[in-house]
Amino acid sequence: MIMATARRRLYSRICIALALAGCALSAPASAQSDAEVRIKKLEAEVRALQRKVFPGSDGKYFEAEIARPATPVAAPATVTTGPVNDLMGRIDAVEGALARITAQSEDNANRMGKLEARLAAIEGGNAAPVVAPAAATTSADPKPASITGSVASNVAAMAATPAAKPSADRIAAVAAIERPASGDKAEDDYLYGYRLWEAKFYPEAAQQLKATVDKYPKGKRISYARNLLGRAYLDDGKPGTAAQVFLQNYQADKAGDRAADSLLYLGVAMTRLKETKRACVALAEFADTYPGEAAGRLASQYGSAKSAVKCN
Repeated sequence: MIMATARRRLYSRICIALALAGCALSAPASAQSDAEVRIKKLEAEVRALQRKVFPGSDGKYFEAEIARPATPVAAPATVTTGPVNDLMGRIDAVEGALARITAQSEDNANRMGKLEARLAAIEGGNAAPVVAPAAATTSADPKPASITGSVASNVAAMAATPAAKPSADRIAAVAAIERPASGDKAEDDYLYGYRLWEAKFYPEAAQQLKATVDKYPKGKRISYARNLLGRAYLDDGKPGTAAQVFLQNYQADKAGDRAADSLLYLGVAMTRLKETKRACVALAEFADTYPGEAAGRLASQYGSAKSAVKCN
């Protein structure tokens, strides 16, 4: 934006200089000739600067056609007429501004090149490791960035670090969990995640359920899978990550099979994060949106959740 504004101002000043040159036709021929040479030189610099600051669609930078002069060009001493003196003064000012813009653009290009090199080095040295099926997916669980107003607010994504490699005994125990083989791949993947969660292998269950959610986003078990994924994170001591999943499941389909569960457990996750106000918002919305569930299938869980937090 700054460069575009500078370019428009520069073109405007060149047009003024050219107009003044036309007004000075009655001046000595040598002065007019010098002005024309300097204006042509200035136009060439503008074209060079334009290619330098505004490269082509291929993203490459082009070298300028001319280099900056080592010393400023002095105005001819023979010019005595008023219009020509004014023209020379304006051209000197434009040339000075052009030199400063050129230097600034070169400095910016150099800084950008260094920044891109550093970014490439960082990206090249921090590729995400591949986690084995039985390995835990994350370690410490930070709080979500924000849940403001109602529970319908989005939660910012959080970074995760690889956990330690599981022991041989744990790998063997996980391998002993039988994989369903009904022929319905989506159903089998969900049920395997459920069996891992039921056996309290929470990291492995989360990994399996996350893969199921990603692979079958429109599957008939998607509401179940997302909710159970949140439960796996919650039971693994990661309420921040669990809150994100519960919120997503509730927002994605409020009539989903486990949307009510996710909204209720969102309140539980907020309570564990010591976010009392947000926990109360989630629990109140649960009671208002799903009164049948609050008084029926989820009555016990709802009672426990309310007793764990003090709402006004």
